[in-house]
Amino acid sequence: MAAGVILVVASVVALAWANSPWRAGYESLWSTTVQLHVGSLHFDEDLRHVVNEGLMAVFFFVIGLEIKRELVAGELRQWRAAALPVIAALGGMAVPALLFTAFNAGGRGARGWGVPMATDIAFAMAVIALLGSHVPPPLKLFLLTLAIVDDAGAIVVIAVFYAGGVRFTALALAAAGVVAIVVLRALGVRWAPVFVVLGIVVWFATFESGIHATIAGAVLGLLVPAGPLGDRLHDHLHPDAGLVIVPLFALANAGVRLRGDAFGAPGAWAVFAGVAIGLVVGKALGVSAATWVAVRTGIGRLPEGTSWRQVVGVASVAGIGFTVSLFITDVAFGETVLEPSAKIAILVASAVAAVIGAAILAAAPKRDR
Repeated sequence: MAAGVILVVASVVALAWANSPWRAGYESLWSTTVQLHVGSLHFDEDLRHVVNEGLMAVFFFVIGLEIKRELVAGELRQWRAAALPVIAALGGMAVPALLFTAFNAGGRGARGWGVPMATDIAFAMAVIALLGSHVPPPLKLFLLTLAIVDDAGAIVVIAVFYAGGVRFTALALAAAGVVAIVVLRALGVRWAPVFVVLGIVVWFATFESGIHATIAGAVLGLLVPAGPLGDRLHDHLHPDAGLVIVPLFALANAGVRLRGDAFGAPGAWAVFAGVAIGLVVGKALGVSAATWVAVRTGIGRLPEGTSWRQVVGVASVAGIGFTVSLFITDVAFGETVLEPSAKIAILVASAVAAVIGAAILAAAPKRDR
């Protein structure tokens, strides 16, 4: 819950700063150039991209650890238990993407179909925590598992559909680094500095390859052995990711200028509508419908003590797409004229989804609980 509160504060500060008389300082800060050269490899980006491609790799590393733990010892370990949240997550990704495409097919914003697919774990779980006993523990676990599967889907979407022009020499170096890690693990090597150096090489080579560098973080997280080591790394890095890295990301990316010409570019209103409706309507509809199909066909069953009204409420909360949606916006649109409308839509839609979902869950009668 604390991570969600800090994330909200960072977002409000970014918005206020970017629309204040001191807004030039905001842009100047995040436009500061950072350079790093190692042989033929080089990193020459502004401070915003250091956060987006460097620090956020740590965030995706933690997501990789969480996915690995769920696959080995969590809800994703057994198909019968995993079926319902997995199917719900797939529905919650497909319907928003289709709704966005319906507004933007053939238009300038068509590339942004991945923006409304994501669920923000920190925000969503913070809303659920505020509701206390209104949400049964099995339903909380359902939402958490759904969000983790959702993040895994986002990683695949970014890697496959939002890669730039791929440079295969650098990609081969990244792959060689991954193979080296696997081989050293098989040989019983446990000396941490070796894996740290190889991890840095994999990240740097991935950045150079044209594939978003955060994918390296997710892959490296999946390579960590499940068990004590993975748990220690997760417990050590998770607070830093939630309380420091994600708020820094929000501070760097949520500072959108709220001005009339944000929607002046051709296609801007279509992007706004696609993202907003995708998150608010698409998520609720996709998660609810996919859950209904899974239950009706016998593939899965509702979490214990849960009603359909509560499923719809949680599905609405899943429309809080903040962190990963902002991230995909940066990857899909960069610093183009369509970026502001997409970011404004994410901020508005995430707030609306949180309010609608919380209202539905809070209004659920006692017999439903």
